Amino acid sequence: MSKKITIALDAMGGDYGPEVVIPAAIAALNELDFLHLILVGDQDRIQPVLDAQRSGITERIRIQHASQQVEMHEPPSQALRNKKDSSMRVAINLVREGAAQACVSAGNTGALMATARFVLKMLPGVDRPAIITALPTISGHTHMLDLGANVDSSAENLFEFAVMGSVLTSVVEEIPNPKVALLNIGEEEIKGNEQVKQAARLLEKSSLNYIGFVEGDGIYLGEADVIVCDGFVGNVALKTSEGIAKMITHFLKDAFKRNFYTKAAATLAMPALKSFKEKIDHRRYNGASLVGLQGIVIKSHGGADIFAFQQAIKEAVIEVRKNVPQRISSQLEAILTARQVV
Repeated sequence: MSKKITIALDAMGGDYGPEVVIPAAIAALNELDFLHLILVGDQDRIQPVLDAQRSGITERIRIQHASQQVEMHEPPSQALRNKKDSSMRVAINLVREGAAQACVSAGNTGALMATARFVLKMLPGVDRPAIITALPTISGHTHMLDLGANVDSSAENLFEFAVMGSVLTSVVEEIPNPKVALLNIGEEEIKGNEQVKQAARLLEKSSLNYIGFVEGDGIYLGEADVIVCDGFVGNVALKTSEGIAKMITHFLKDAFKRNFYTKAAATLAMPALKSFKEKIDHRRYNGASLVGLQGIVIKSHGGADIFAFQQAIKEAVIEVRKNVPQRISSQLEAILTARQVV
């Protein structure tokens, strides 16, 4: 029997709040019998939605009331200062207190990052946290960071991101020595800004399996297990990718609806289309980790549906099982010690 795992869910976060979080929670509980969940938020809003699920799983789920909610476009500083009893803050507090082993929220990214950093603190040796998630490739998937936590990263920051991304990918994907690459505008050594060039020099001297630069198209070609970049670049790349996937899906649907013959062709092609949709479905990869913190915090997409939010919960479970923060801290300490000796 698997060891009990408890996760706090920010039930009020995201575009849909309890209407998505609670059905996703019930689905996760039905799938994982060792899982316990704490729904954090306005009890008067949560209880009716929970009752409507008519689930017999009551002993593994409970409500933790929180009187405030962080709005999706609320400035992080305001949320941190004025929303001390928000569902987001209370959920992260539960992790700090040991009542939960991880927190999952679809709420305001900036507020989540600021609150998590303030409450949980950074791992020793980490200057800034980063956002990392899996992306599909032609050979499986890759992990990419930073995806928006930092919009002006130094070479040292990029180096830390590489270490954290390598450790997470190694333990989650069970890859002994993940291939790490820096996202750049070319593969040649002379290409890129000074931060990227300096980061490359740091990585070349490290014990990481650094394979060099990769261009934007290389993200999806499976050239690397971990792709490292500044948060501004990473977020633009991620959102562009999501937009392209939606555009391709739209054009395919439009083409197959054109006339009787295209509709017939669509029927014949349905198995292949279904497989294609599953492979590029960003919902399967929902659940970005805020690495670098002394605790596990998973960021779900704000517009996540039930299936997508369930994936974020499952990502939290994996990271709890693999002790990701502790292993990042240990690996980073070893690498920094080796650099000092040299």
